[in-house]
Amino acid sequence: MKDVAASADTRGITVQLVGVKDVHLPVRVRRKGAGFDNVLARIDFGVELPHHFRGTHMSRFVDILFRWSQKPISKPDLQEMLREACERLDARRARIEVAFKYFITKRAPVSQSESALDYDCRFEGVLNGDDYTFTLGVEVPVTICCPCSREISEHGAHNQRAIIRARLRYRPEVMVWIEDLVALLEQQGSAEIFPLLKREDEKFVTERAYENAKFVEDVVRDAVGLLRADPRIVWFQVTCESLESIHNHSVYAFQEEDGETALTGDGARTASEVQER
Repeated sequence: MKDVAASADTRGITVQLVGVKDVHLPVRVRRKGAGFDNVLARIDFGVELPHHFRGTHMSRFVDILFRWSQKPISKPDLQEMLREACERLDARRARIEVAFKYFITKRAPVSQSESALDYDCRFEGVLNGDDYTFTLGVEVPVTICCPCSREISEHGAHNQRAIIRARLRYRPEVMVWIEDLVALLEQQGSAEIFPLLKREDEKFVTERAYENAKFVEDVVRDAVGLLRADPRIVWFQVTCESLESIHNHSVYAFQEEDGETALTGDGARTASEVQER
């Protein structure tokens, strides 16, 4: 049967990425300690298309994904998956993004009631020749209380849910677990979010937030200080977005740093510079 996709193309244009988007598959994510969790993932998977091929073979992406979904995946597994894609599709570069909900059991602060809280997480892998880059991403909900509102108000202060989003890359010989990154970021808000609270827990977290009022700028600076101090991390982005309760808009703070920036504290890119890349 004629292979039209593999036919020659004479326009001389290498396409940076071609592939499949929004593939939904159950995958197994390695859990800290032992074992793995079954999660439903949304996957984007693509390769570079050489200038001399008219198209790629899209079915091969799904075939690779299905077989790899049968075993736990982590940083080294994505590298092998990307290498297989490059070999089977005659490509020099490949990229994959695996987004999924990850559940962590939490205990309420006073009653110790247990329930599971969901976190939006993602693995991103890029293989460019022999150069492999893996990025871990998490979104962590917290509560923040406005310091200005607390200062100027006779009664109370406005507080709201905020989302801390972090993406980071770490050294090849070490491991950064989702559970550890989530725990670190949760501590940077005014108070943690819990899926199940009794009355005594509500009292605790409300008062905790009031006593620990923070701007989004405070949250990001505190997170940056901890990420800078972690010798495993070579690059990171961190954002805090507050879903304002007294405005019809959100507010945010953002920081990106690589290894040298983290050591010197200088030269961090602005949000506009990142968006222009």
